[in-house]
Amino acid sequence: MSWESVIGLEVHVQLATKSKIFSGSSTAFGAEPNRQASVIDLGMPGTLPVLNEEALSLAVRFGLAIGAQINQRSTFDRKNYFYPDLPKGYQISQFGEPIVGAGKLTIRAEDGSERIVGVTRAHLEEDAGKSLHEDYDGMTGIDLNRAGTPLLEVVSEPDLRSAAEAANYFRQLHALVRYLGICDGDLSQGSMRCDANVSIRPLGSSELGERTEIKNINSFRFVERAVTVEIARQIDVLESGGRIRQETRLFDPDRDETRPMRSKEDSQDYRYFPDPDLLPVIIDDAYIEAIRAELPELPEAKRRRYADELGLSDYDAGLLTDDPDIARYFEATLSAGAAAKPAANWVMGELSAALNRDAVDINSIPVGPDQLATLLARIADDTLSSKMAKTVFDALWQREGDVDEIIDKRGLKQVSDSSELQSLVDQVINDNPGQVEQFLAGKEKVLGFFVGQIMKATGGKANPKQINDLLRDALKRN
Repeated sequence: MSWESVIGLEVHVQLATKSKIFSGSSTAFGAEPNRQASVIDLGMPGTLPVLNEEALSLAVRFGLAIGAQINQRSTFDRKNYFYPDLPKGYQISQFGEPIVGAGKLTIRAEDGSERIVGVTRAHLEEDAGKSLHEDYDGMTGIDLNRAGTPLLEVVSEPDLRSAAEAANYFRQLHALVRYLGICDGDLSQGSMRCDANVSIRPLGSSELGERTEIKNINSFRFVERAVTVEIARQIDVLESGGRIRQETRLFDPDRDETRPMRSKEDSQDYRYFPDPDLLPVIIDDAYIEAIRAELPELPEAKRRRYADELGLSDYDAGLLTDDPDIARYFEATLSAGAAAKPAANWVMGELSAALNRDAVDINSIPVGPDQLATLLARIADDTLSSKMAKTVFDALWQREGDVDEIIDKRGLKQVSDSSELQSLVDQVINDNPGQVEQFLAGKEKVLGFFVGQIMKATGGKANPKQINDLLRDALKRN
């Protein structure tokens, strides 16, 4: 039987506020355990939560970016469950009336095709603490620093149809929240985590199969792998005559498998009820429009501008805008005087290769946009060949100085003097009459031999275009 997978993602986005959603405790990462949990975060008797208005503003910003309905009245509810890292015995979340209603996110595949994925809702909630297992033999430690950290949970419709598509959605949502400045997107610090709801059904069926939920996936690669493994597991179960159980599962990347954690709860299991300590949040049109006016240029608009105004291909525009830091670097290079196409080629080529090779952040690299623009100018004015420019780039990466300093120190200036090159052309033609006859007989590839001889004589510093032109003129005269 042929099967179709049906996937929806619930992505927890940690909002970029300095303090927690209902207290003044810091949200800074890396503090010693239990140093950033106040009596409000711990739910001590007599304490009252106070909503962090910045968290609300960031949630509205996200909703506007995905064209969602912004609910001018939203409420907070208590989601009741018991777990060691949930100090109050309940989580404050939004259930009945979330701040962000239905919207959509357009995702772009590698082949340039686009898909619209529905977003059911995005609601504010507080994070729980963290259970620590590795440092305690036979015991579990609890760190409550994260308790109360503001989250925006973005719930997609079950519109995704493959593991690759699910990973792509997560990746582009990651880019969007970074463009918006509402989340730093640091997956290694848990700034974004993903739960994947996965089911399968016979191809052509409109009925949804029983779903499982894979919890707390924190990388694009793991999203794709976890969903792939779970789809294969479910197909195997059904084709063996078994039944899929609604349950929560954990992805183990070391064993490349998902395994059950607990039976999957439904909303009634959490016994939601309105939080009596928090009033409904009421916002007006003026509040929403003030946030709309501050929205930055979003990825899709930036892609269109790069294609329409800068003349880049859709493919190049897509690569440059997938990461907001790359886009900022590219635009800073243009502002420093570089032309769009050469700048795009170098950012996507040499620069990206160096970033991947050394696994560094573009905001801390030694080659700034102004240096790249100067390097491209030296190619344009024939000071450097493309090959020499790569040598200069590597030296810049090693912090050997600025562009012109490296060119002078290493003697890399391209030989472009016509009389000097003409003399070399005449010499190599005179020294190789056999190859001249081959060229005149129609063997165009022999031209590469002559070019190579001249490049060897100049230590690779001759201007290749000039050499080709001078060679052709000289050979025609023979």
